[in-house]
Amino acid sequence: MKDVIPAHCDHSREWKDFFYVYPVISRRSQGLSIGINLNPDKVCNFDCIYCEVDRRTPPRRLDVDLVRLEEELESLLSLAKSGALFDAPPFSETPMEWRRLNDIAFSGDGEPTTYPHFDRAVEIALATRRRHQLKDLKIILITDSACLDRPQVVRGLDAMYRDGPYEVWAKLDAGSEAYYKRVNRTHIPYDRILRNILSTARRIPVFIQTLWMRIHEEVPSQEEINAYCDRINELVSQGAQILKLQLYTVARPTPEPYVRPLDPRTLDAIALQIHQATGLPFEVAYGSYPEENFSVYG
Repeated sequence: MKDVIPAHCDHSREWKDFFYVYPVISRRSQGLSIGINLNPDKVCNFDCIYCEVDRRTPPRRLDVDLVRLEEELESLLSLAKSGALFDAPPFSETPMEWRRLNDIAFSGDGEPTTYPHFDRAVEIALATRRRHQLKDLKIILITDSACLDRPQVVRGLDAMYRDGPYEVWAKLDAGSEAYYKRVNRTHIPYDRILRNILSTARRIPVFIQTLWMRIHEEVPSQEEINAYCDRINELVSQGAQILKLQLYTVARPTPEPYVRPLDPRTLDAIALQIHQATGLPFEVAYGSYPEENFSVYG
């Protein structure tokens, strides 16, 4: 696929001898993202059928050492600012216009908001950003929305919002409970996800992140797309501040062989329909792999 480089296809959370911090060249932001992994044990509260995390390989570490995390973040930010990060593969193939530091993102090998000291991790990120005088560097949370109501998460999000710039990418992969259970495979009630997105988005603006895919060679049904639009419109009507819809598809190997990416034309058609039904701005991210080369793990 055009404009895809090796670093796009490798979003490994393991980098050198670091345990918690890792660099990623993001297709969506078209720049360098510094990831923070608060789930080195690879434990997650969802078991999504499209998850890219390889849980066959044992984790190198089970705990989160915030002192070590801060040291790693300090070091990687210094490498990124100096440009030394781009001296070796795969980052050496990054186009010059993408060699910009775009964000610090809480993502990783599980759900970052399950970490019991999430607010402290956020404060470390904010303090490190201040020390490096990177006032325009975004702090991003990529979340499945299940724990947005926890006190330490509310405190962390409030700090991100207060110190800005920030972004919250709240996952909503389904318009119906049945599809939610099929895709996200979690014991957490679907209504809780909707409530958490609503309560958070009433307080601070958020992005909604949704992955669309083929399941057993079937594209999302019209009924499911309609239900998704209904949920988005209900959230907005109840006061949710949704900045944009991030609509994307599978880009890396998946745990289930029956999960495949949507082709660009199909994803574009779904995105346009959602935009017409909700009136919200959107962005689309396509898969990195040509379909004939797409593979699974497991």
